[in-house]
Amino acid sequence: MKRVSFFSLVLIWIIIFLSGCVHPARSPLPALTPILPPEAGPQDEPALEPDTGGGLPLEALSSTPLPAAATPAIPDDSLRISFPTPAQAPVSHWRPALYPVPWALGPFDHFYFSRPIYADKPNWPVPDYRYGGVFFRSDIIHTGVDIPSPKGTPVHAAGPGKVMWANFGLFRGKVDERDPYGLAVLIKHDFGYQGHDLYTVYAHLDTVSVIPGQRVETGDLIGTVGKTGLTTGPHLHFEVRINYSSFYATRNPELWLVPPEGWGILVGRLMNTNGSLLTGQALNVRSLDTNQRWTVFAYGGQTIHPDDYYQENVVLSDLPAGTYELTVDYQEKPMVAEVTISPGAVTYFTFRGKYGFKVEMPPVKPPAVQ
Repeated sequence: MKRVSFFSLVLIWIIIFLSGCVHPARSPLPALTPILPPEAGPQDEPALEPDTGGGLPLEALSSTPLPAAATPAIPDDSLRISFPTPAQAPVSHWRPALYPVPWALGPFDHFYFSRPIYADKPNWPVPDYRYGGVFFRSDIIHTGVDIPSPKGTPVHAAGPGKVMWANFGLFRGKVDERDPYGLAVLIKHDFGYQGHDLYTVYAHLDTVSVIPGQRVETGDLIGTVGKTGLTTGPHLHFEVRINYSSFYATRNPELWLVPPEGWGILVGRLMNTNGSLLTGQALNVRSLDTNQRWTVFAYGGQTIHPDDYYQENVVLSDLPAGTYELTVDYQEKPMVAEVTISPGAVTYFTFRGKYGFKVEMPPVKPPAVQ
């Protein structure tokens, strides 16, 4: 037998090694590839200018691919928008299953939307970052609720409708990787309220699984939780918009998300003795059954709009049915009232300075004379 030379052995070894590096045949890409956030380090908070006319017409919104060029320059402007997240998710009680959607025990209720995150993860608003809260500066007002869930948690459509936006740039109405909402989805729903269109916003996403023009049903996957845009941690920023899609057309989502079975919602209007709305006033809530406590703050401002019927400036949803004590420290004097939260229902109250609390539904205004 002939001796194999050292050179031949080396050559054979190289051929075997290279053959192991050959990539297998790739499977075809799916019809829809999720949009991924850009690889970037920490960003400074950009100065952004909203479209005060309500943004571009929805028909003009598109999902133009992200530009390959460098991040576009942002005009210098004094308005800065930020949607913060606390460092840790709050410790909250387990929630039971939700009532069916839509849910309305009263003639003015409109719990039309399911939770955009399923119950295997926290799917309730962060207590410290509610609608109308003021963060960092007096002119930064939260126009939605934050739902804390780990990065990659599936996000689902809260109702049926048509996708109108699925990209960066929702705030400005044009593709912009530095947009404060980050990667976001906007849905125009098949139903409205009192003749007005309804929209929902899902912001700070990590990936998007839909495209503009696509129809979705309640529960359809539209993306995953992320931390794109101006945020300090992963969560879903969720908004409800009415009549038209704009940062200036939001409503409190806690009045639109269906409650858990057997739980209810506290809605109130805090005023001073003269009847003017109180902004930033703390309302302390304590369960007389479990001694659990909550603190919420009265909201207001040009970007915040109360419900047409309730005219509220404070909402606390997801309260187990039972008896609660309400306390407002007004002019260094604690004012106290007792209320009952009924399953699936709104409990409404007003507070008016030295006159204290009144627990009853608002009067129904007569229709305008034609």
